[in-house]
Amino acid sequence: MTALTNISLSMLDLVAVREGGTVANALAISLQTAQHVETLGFTRYWLAEHHNMVGIASSATAVLVGHIAGDTHRIRVGSGGIMLPNHAPLVVAEAFGTLAELYPGRIDLGLGRAPGTDRATMRALRRDRVETEQDFPRDVAELQRLLGPVQAGQGIVAMPGAGTEVPIWLLGSSLFSAQLAAERGLPYAFAAHFAPRLLHQALDLYRSLFRPSSALAKPYAIVGVPLIAAPTDDEAEFLASSTYQRILGILTGDRQRLQPPVANYLEGLHPQERSAIADFLSAGVIGGPDKVRAGLQALANSTQANEFMLVCDVFDPALRLRSLDIAAAACAIQ
Repeated sequence: MTALTNISLSMLDLVAVREGGTVANALAISLQTAQHVETLGFTRYWLAEHHNMVGIASSATAVLVGHIAGDTHRIRVGSGGIMLPNHAPLVVAEAFGTLAELYPGRIDLGLGRAPGTDRATMRALRRDRVETEQDFPRDVAELQRLLGPVQAGQGIVAMPGAGTEVPIWLLGSSLFSAQLAAERGLPYAFAAHFAPRLLHQALDLYRSLFRPSSALAKPYAIVGVPLIAAPTDDEAEFLASSTYQRILGILTGDRQRLQPPVANYLEGLHPQERSAIADFLSAGVIGGPDKVRAGLQALANSTQANEFMLVCDVFDPALRLRSLDIAAAACAIQ
């Protein structure tokens, strides 16, 4: 059995815009949350890149990383992730190189290979670029070069960026990034918070194929975990209805701002809708303190994760912080 005390806790924030709230309000809540989890002893705070989504305010990810890092002190801050197909590697290296110079030893660069948006917005971001399967591995390698020491005869130098060696993480929900992370000897984060189906297969592949590198001597895996905690199971289930509404909107193409909780929400849905939400949240942990501890322990045992990265969509910001308090107590990280 894996001891929860041996697993680090971190947080992924999509910077949800709440119904009745504003983007400025969402950004303030994000900073408040980062400051709070820093006091709880969380290891890192990552922000996700998404575009053209009415309920998510994290599109300018590097800007937000700087904002959060500037008003925290110890916690690592990074991207979870930068969607690399949307950006030239040199631009990413310069942005994160600048962040690394401003906040040395505290910046992470998580990379994903999905666009993080719809097809029309993808075209607006990439212009006429057509992505191929080989582009992502090449772009990762280029970023490693740009953030590494300058080599003799190197024609293009990221300034800032060169020599900062910002830690690169590969993110994914399939086997592709797991295999690439293993081959390159990079740390790996699996997006079980929205696509848990291949979780165990991807982790097994990553560990079995891992090759030590100058960046990492042995495999290191983060698992994304949807979390809703409250003093009682019933209250946690009530608060989770905000997440259920968000998921149903994703599945049906009806994306909205984060909605307030609704009593007995699941009971009003079609059985197929309930089943789809349950599949989406199969790695989720929802409940009171005992259920949260048991759920995190079961996930620790089955995944052997080094770190859990919590995604916590609670409508009331104060109750969101309370939810994170309960998770920290369950893992006894303070």
